[in-house]
Amino acid sequence: MEISTEKIAADCIKAINEKIRNLKTLNIIVAGKTGVGKSTLINSVFREQLVETGIGRPVTDHMRKISKKGFPLNIYDTRGFELGKDAQTEVKNEVLNTIRQGLVEKDVNQAIHCIWYCINNASNRIEPEEIQWLRDFAEENKVTQVPVIIVLTQSFSKKHAKEMQDMIINENLDVVQVVPVLALDYEIDEEYVIKSYGLDTLISVMSEALPEELIDTLQNVQKASLEEKKRRAHAVVATATAAAFGEGFTPIPFADSALLIPTQVGMIASITAIFGLDVSKSIITAFVSSTLGAGGATIAGRAIVSNLCKLIPVAGSITGGTISGATAGLLTTALGEAYIKLMEAVYKGDISDEAIGTKAGQEQIKILFKEQLIEEKNSEGKKFKLFP
Repeated sequence: MEISTEKIAADCIKAINEKIRNLKTLNIIVAGKTGVGKSTLINSVFREQLVETGIGRPVTDHMRKISKKGFPLNIYDTRGFELGKDAQTEVKNEVLNTIRQGLVEKDVNQAIHCIWYCINNASNRIEPEEIQWLRDFAEENKVTQVPVIIVLTQSFSKKHAKEMQDMIINENLDVVQVVPVLALDYEIDEEYVIKSYGLDTLISVMSEALPEELIDTLQNVQKASLEEKKRRAHAVVATATAAAFGEGFTPIPFADSALLIPTQVGMIASITAIFGLDVSKSIITAFVSSTLGAGGATIAGRAIVSNLCKLIPVAGSITGGTISGATAGLLTTALGEAYIKLMEAVYKGDISDEAIGTKAGQEQIKILFKEQLIEEKNSEGKKFKLFP
């Protein structure tokens, strides 16, 4: 079964669009006193500048919903939270009612999944009223159990942030974590700038707190942690490799190796969605043709397996005109890891669409894939005891 790289590229684009379209919607409530830097935090974490666009509609007297069409994220921003007891009670009730309304819908896209409670670390104190608010909220949140993360915003001094973090932790509040952050670089003078930090930790904490079905969405919408995107993408490759190993456990004739295509196309789609990039067909076509060979080669077919034989001395994994499970797994891993590295380069701006489409760009992708094959041979090959 021979399938052209153009067909595979088209299948990848279709799968990417479908994957992104089917991402669950992540819903976060952001609460805290006025002036704690919620807007800066939101714009620094997510790849769309939601607050600056002015998009937002009132949900209650103290809350607005911030969203953007086609972007699987809703921010419920509480406003006007002051120290007055009445204002505190109103905000608490509105947050709880929003959570309950989401549960009534029995739809993950409508439910509230996380709460950020923001405290301005630069104020040098946390008001006793805020501690009490969090205790009262936790008591009423026992049934819904929406995870709460305390975010210490404007944490210019890491030493002071650690002190406040420890103090809040000692209050034994029912929260997932206390995370100090400095959302943007802060210039003291022309010679000294405090670098932003903590946003990657916030994403890591959220990755642990959110249900599995929302992790791809989180990685798609966030821009604060490349490492978290890569970690999730590596997990996708591992899953696809396991599937490919199963598909190839019984030796597959070269002619039938196209059976692996859906697994590998799905892997590429998932990785693309995680990185949140607008990947053009030209990038996908360049990647497919560079790694899989042009001129009608299948994604795990005769051409690439033959090239693998030339590249790596293999004992027992490619015999009698067949591809074994271990070989299928190795090819899938190398393909996925090479694609992650390509997405990382595009994400960081190290390579452009135009450069990828050139002869030199495609040659670089070929080299990247071959290096990944050798790396996987040295690690996984020993594991499966199939290589000398």
